[in-house]
Amino acid sequence: MLLVVDTVSVVELSSGCEAALSLHQAKQHQSHKKRVYPQQQFQLPQQQQPEAQFVSPPGAGYPQQQPQSPANNGAGTFVPGLQYQQQPVDQLQQGFQQMGFQQQQQQPAYQQVPVQQQQQAPTSYGESKPMNQLYPVDLLNEVPPTISDLKLPPPPLVVPVNKFSTPNGVLVANNCQDYMRCTLNAIPKTNSLLKKSKIPLAVYLHPYNKLNSDDENVPLVSDGAIDRCRRCRGYLNCFAEILADGVKWKCNMCNLTNEFMIKGRSYQEIMNMDQLNYSVVDFIAPKQYSVRAVPPAIYCFVLDCSLNAMQNGLFATTCRTILECLDTLPNRDGRTKVSLLCADSSIHYFKVKEQNGPSVDENGEPIVHPFKVQMFDVGDLDDPYQPTSSGLLVSLTDAKQQFEQLFAKLPEIFSATTNGSFALAPALKAAKEIIGKIGGKIIVVSATLPNLGEAALQPRTEKQFVDTKKESSQLLTPQHPFYKSFCVDANKQQITIDIFLASEKYIDVASHSNLSRFTSGQLRFYPGFSASNLADITKFTKEFSKHVNMDLCTEAVMRTRGSHGLKVDSYFGHCFVRASDLAALSTFPRDQGYVCEMSIDETISKEYAYIQCGILLSTNNAQRRVRVITICVPTTDIIGQVFASVDQLALVKYYASKAISKINLGTSLIEIREYLDKQVLDILQVYKQGNSTITQGSSLKLCANMKMFPLLMQALVKNLAFRQGAVPSDHRSAMLNELESSSLREFTLNIYPDVYSLHDMPDESGLPDEETGEIVLPDCINASHGMFEKYGLYLIDTGSQLFIWVGGEAVAELLTDAFGIMSIDQLPVGKFEMPLLQNSEFNIRVNNVIARVRESDDSCIYKNIYIVKGASMREPVNNNSQELSSMRTWLHSFLVEDRCGSALTYREYLSSLNMKVAK
Repeated sequence: MLLVVDTVSVVELSSGCEAALSLHQAKQHQSHKKRVYPQQQFQLPQQQQPEAQFVSPPGAGYPQQQPQSPANNGAGTFVPGLQYQQQPVDQLQQGFQQMGFQQQQQQPAYQQVPVQQQQQAPTSYGESKPMNQLYPVDLLNEVPPTISDLKLPPPPLVVPVNKFSTPNGVLVANNCQDYMRCTLNAIPKTNSLLKKSKIPLAVYLHPYNKLNSDDENVPLVSDGAIDRCRRCRGYLNCFAEILADGVKWKCNMCNLTNEFMIKGRSYQEIMNMDQLNYSVVDFIAPKQYSVRAVPPAIYCFVLDCSLNAMQNGLFATTCRTILECLDTLPNRDGRTKVSLLCADSSIHYFKVKEQNGPSVDENGEPIVHPFKVQMFDVGDLDDPYQPTSSGLLVSLTDAKQQFEQLFAKLPEIFSATTNGSFALAPALKAAKEIIGKIGGKIIVVSATLPNLGEAALQPRTEKQFVDTKKESSQLLTPQHPFYKSFCVDANKQQITIDIFLASEKYIDVASHSNLSRFTSGQLRFYPGFSASNLADITKFTKEFSKHVNMDLCTEAVMRTRGSHGLKVDSYFGHCFVRASDLAALSTFPRDQGYVCEMSIDETISKEYAYIQCGILLSTNNAQRRVRVITICVPTTDIIGQVFASVDQLALVKYYASKAISKINLGTSLIEIREYLDKQVLDILQVYKQGNSTITQGSSLKLCANMKMFPLLMQALVKNLAFRQGAVPSDHRSAMLNELESSSLREFTLNIYPDVYSLHDMPDESGLPDEETGEIVLPDCINASHGMFEKYGLYLIDTGSQLFIWVGGEAVAELLTDAFGIMSIDQLPVGKFEMPLLQNSEFNIRVNNVIARVRESDDSCIYKNIYIVKGASMREPVNNNSQELSSMRTWLHSFLVEDRCGSALTYREYLSSLNMKVAK
C-alpha cells in the first residue's frame, strides 16, 4: 500500500530513481523562495523552557516553535529532553596537534598525517620511531558524544618511507582499511603487554567488498607467476625488500632471501610490479593451484510449495523473481547450470530438456520452442532417489527458454494445494545428490517450519525459557543435529546453503541459520511477509535478486598469516574453520565480513610486524585466482602507544563476534551481557592505572580514539541480539546472524543508527555534489529522543530499515512540502514509501537523501520505510492506537543513548562505570 494524496504523483522509490530526482529537477525550484521550517539552533539554551508557543520569525512566514520542557514520557512517546549543543573544535588545539604537542585538555581524536610528515613527527615517548599520539578525554564531559567520530578513519598505520618496497607504494600501500582493519594499529611486542592492556589482537577482513567484480579497482597480475617465500609461504608484497641486483627479494614475514620466478626483468620492471605497489592485489593462479578444472557456477533452487507459502504469496513472488533474474545470473563463461526442486510432503523434481536448434530466426526474432519439462514426485522421504539420470541440472544458456516457461507456470501448478507439510532435510539431501559432483549453491526459500521427515522441527515453548539462563541453549541453538552434520558433508562437496525465510509464524531461525553459518552462506528473515503488501514484495525481490546476481566464486580457502611472533587462533563468521589459520568457503560471499583472532606466541624483536591474508578461489569466468591483502603494523613496548592505536570499530566488531560464538555454544545471554560490560570496565581500569595523571575519584577518562567505545559497547548490549527482556527467538536469532556476518559498515549501523535531521538540513543536502555527482547527506545527530524537536522531520537508518519520524507539532507547510498533506492526522503510520512530489523541491531533496542511503554496491539489503508520528498536545487521548504505540516503541529501541527497558541511558551508564573504576 502506498501513501496517495490528491493532485500528488506518488511513485515507488527504488535505487534507480536517482536519475528521476536529478539536479535539473531540483534546481528548477531554486529560484522560488525557500521555506524556513522551525529549527532548534535558533534558540538559546534554557534550563526551564516555557510552554510551546508559535512565533513567526521575521520574513519567514512560518510559525517558529520554542523548544519544550520535558513532559511525562510515556511508553513509546518522544519528548525532547535536554537541549544538547555540539562543542566546536578548538582551532588552537588543532594547531597543537599538528605540531605534535600533547595537552592534558580535551583533544581531537586523531589526524591522518601523510607518510612523509609522519616520519618527522615528534613523539612524547622518547623514541625516534613515529607513533600515534595519546590524547585523553573526559567521557563524562563528552555527553552527548561527538557522533561524527564514528565516521572517522581508524588511527593511521604509521610506517616510514623506507619500509615500502617502492617509492610509489608509499602513496597507496598500507591504506586498505576497506579490506582489512586491525584492532591495534601498534602491536605489543610481548604477550604480557597485550594481556596487560586487556585489548585483544584481531583483524577484521572484508576481502571482496563489491557485489560485482567489475565495480572493484584491484590490480590484476596475469603473468602466471606468483612469487612466494620458500619458508613461510608468504606472498611477495609491497613491504618486501628488493635486493640491489634485482634478482632476489627478502621476505618481510620471515626475512628469508628468495629469487624471483621470472628471470631477466630489469630493475625498473620489477619496481613497477603491482604486488610491490599495492596492499591488495589479485593474481591469476597457475595450474598447480587447482585440484580440478574450474567448475561452472551452479544454482539449485529448493522452493517450499506448501499451503502457507501459497497463502502468503511467497512461492509466486519467488518464481517471478527468479524468472526476472535468469538474464542476469552470473554466466560469464556461458557454463552456468540451474536445477529446481519443490518440496512439501513430497519432493518434486523437474527434468528440463535443452532446446535444440537456434534461439532466433533469420530475422532476429526469438523462436518459441515447445515446453519440454517433466515433473516427477517422490514421496519416499527416508531415502529420496533421483527419478531420472539426466535433465535435473541443465545449462542455463541452452535451456533458458524452458526455464522461463517453467517458472511462469509453477504458481499455477501448485495453486490448489492443501498440503501444509514441508520436508526440508530430505529436500536438501536430494539437492546435494544433484549438484554434489560439482558443488555450488543450494538456495532455499521457505514459509513453513520443517515439520516432516528427517530433522523435523517443533515449535519451542518460548515463555518457559525467554530471558532466563537457559534461553541460549534452549531457544538459540539447533533442535536437531542434522543442521550441523549436514554442513560437514556439504563442505566436502563444495556446497553452500543460502536460506530465505518469510513467515508470520514461528519458523526456527536458530536451526536454519546453522546451515548457512557453516557453509559460508547467508540467511535472510522476513517476518510477517505478505504478498498483498507492496513494500514486502519490493524488499524480498530486491534482496533476493541482488543475492543471486552477485558474482559467484567457488572452492575458496582463506589463510591469514603473521610475521614472527604473531599466531592466528581462529576465525569468526560464516565459514568452515579447517585449521586455526585456514577457513574453507564453498562459495565466497562478497557481502560478508570476518574476524580473525590473533595472539603473540613469541616476543617480537622487530620494529614492524606484518599481517597477510590470502584467498584462493575460482571465479565465474573459469579462472583460478588469488587475492592477497598485506598490511604493515608498527610494534611497541609502551602501553600508551597501544591505547593510542586502537581501532574502536574493529574492536567492537571483535567483541560482538566473540559473544555470538559463545551463544552458539550455549552460553547464557545473562553471562554474555556481563562479559561485554566487563570488557569495557577492564579497559577503563587499565587505562587509569597506566596514566599517572588520572587520580583517585577523578572523572572518567579514555584516549580520544576510543571515546566512542563505551557508547558502542552499551549500544551492542541494547541491540536485539543481546537485549534483556522478552524477545522472540526468531528475531533474536536473525539479528545474531546479521551481526556475525555483516560488513563493518552495516554492523555499525545495526548497533548505532544514523539519524538525519531533515527539516533543517543545509541547502546543499539532498542535491548532487558538483565534483563527485553524489547526493550530499546532512550530518548525523545523536540517537537520542532528546535531540528530536516536536516540530521536526527525521530519517533514522538502522541498517535493516528506515524510519521517518514526523513530529506531532509539525507545521502544515512542512507536511505539505514533504508529504503533500495539510494535517498530521492525514499521515499514515507504518510501512509506506515516501511520496514523490514533482512541484516540491524539499520533497525531491528528501527523496534524494533516502535514495542515497538506500543505494549500495556492497550489500544486498534493501531498507523499507516506516513512518512514525510523534506525540502531540492536540492528539486525542483515544488516538494512541496499538499500531502507533508499537511503532513508537520499536523506533525508541534504536535510540540507544536513551533508556531501553532496564538498560541505562548513556549518561547513567558512564556514571556507573565511573563509580566502578574509582573503587
